[in-house]
Amino acid sequence: MQAILALEDGKVFRGKGYGAKGECYGEVVFNTSITGYQEIFTDPSYAGQIVVLTNPEIGNYGTNPDDNEATRPYIEGLIVREFSRVSSNWRSQQVADEFLEGFKIPVLADIDTRALVRHLRDHGVMRGVISTLETDAQKLIAKARSIPKMDGTDLAKFVTTKHPYVWEVGERSHEPVAVVGVKDQPERFHVVAYDYGIKQNILRKLRGEGCKVTVVPAQTPAEDVLAMKPNGVFLSNGPGDPEPCTYAVDNIRRLMGRLPIFGICLGHQLTGIALGGKTFKLKFGHHGGNHPVKQLKNGKIEITAHNHNFAVDPDSLPMSEVELTHMDLNDNTLEGMRHKNLPLFSVQYHPEASPGPHDSHYLFKEFTKMMEEWKG
Repeated sequence: MQAILALEDGKVFRGKGYGAKGECYGEVVFNTSITGYQEIFTDPSYAGQIVVLTNPEIGNYGTNPDDNEATRPYIEGLIVREFSRVSSNWRSQQVADEFLEGFKIPVLADIDTRALVRHLRDHGVMRGVISTLETDAQKLIAKARSIPKMDGTDLAKFVTTKHPYVWEVGERSHEPVAVVGVKDQPERFHVVAYDYGIKQNILRKLRGEGCKVTVVPAQTPAEDVLAMKPNGVFLSNGPGDPEPCTYAVDNIRRLMGRLPIFGICLGHQLTGIALGGKTFKLKFGHHGGNHPVKQLKNGKIEITAHNHNFAVDPDSLPMSEVELTHMDLNDNTLEGMRHKNLPLFSVQYHPEASPGPHDSHYLFKEFTKMMEEWKG
């Protein structure tokens, strides 16, 4: 089937359609990861976005339930150079084409993704439409221009869990054995995790460090969290603009100083706002598994996974209270901070991912160390 991508600036790309028939709408972004496409498909941080993958061949190792980061895909649509309709991997249970079709996700393939990525890099991310139904480019361009902008949009409250639940699955081993092993540690701490669009591997990492994890909806009042008597609070990743999430900022402020707090991605941005800072939208965002981040304290470099469109402005933070801990070496944006007096720290990147492969896992141990000290 034929498919078309129309961008709000009038640029049009025509190719072949896979996945589901129909149309999808969203902000078009590109991701430079070489592997891990299923993680990208199912990351709730991609809600409201159509994703272009720069790796030229996607789908060749299929999909399987263990690699999902959520119960379903959250990308609005997918754009690739070549989309494989067969898979070759001992862990594959379903080809990527069928996986996305089952969740009504359209795929546009057989286009020059290098040209599209260069266009987005030069002009910035923009709204777009993928359609397998409409062939009139002008009508689709008009639709793209009518899509709500990501700026000012709170998507966390739409992707969050509706009810609290306890996460019980530890880190998995993916060795080729009949039974996949699970790292199950005794529960030493109770962590309440705010779900702004949380990835499941974050929950696995916390469980693997000996934490009982209770996941709560994004708008859960701070008083309800304190009533659960946790040892610490985790602030998750998620999609959209952090500034409209005033309910989250208010809750973080009420929790600061009363419990250890660890934030990732959107949780980092919300922490920055709660500390009195401001956020801004990046031209084309950070999306990929190869971003070098420098630890400012010791000069060590981590190879990290990124997925964000907004960043905290370091100049807006109160330097008398906040210490900057990590910096992106590609564009010098802020990647980590901690409070000088309170048990609170956050990072913009994703330490639960493993592009390093273990460069950033120490942060979960720092969180448990902080809870141990606070508990003592």
